[in-house]
Amino acid sequence: MGLKWTDSLEIAIALNEAHPEVDPLQVRFTDLAQWVRELPEFDDDPQRCGEKILEAIQMAWLEEKD
Repeated sequence: MGLKWTDSLEIAIALNEAHPEVDPLQVRFTDLAQWVRELPEFDDDPQRCGEKILEAIQMAWLEEKD
């Protein structure tokens, strides 16, 4: 079972592992969405993503950094 857009914590962990040097607050949402789609575990409709989902992923990633 792959990652879905709503799996914000699991996506944040994967992004933190894939991009450990990145400050999540400096990532544009267009780049964030692309990085999520590029995760090997990601398996959801790319069109189902919205700003609220990206904000949730960004905040979870920020918390994962701490």
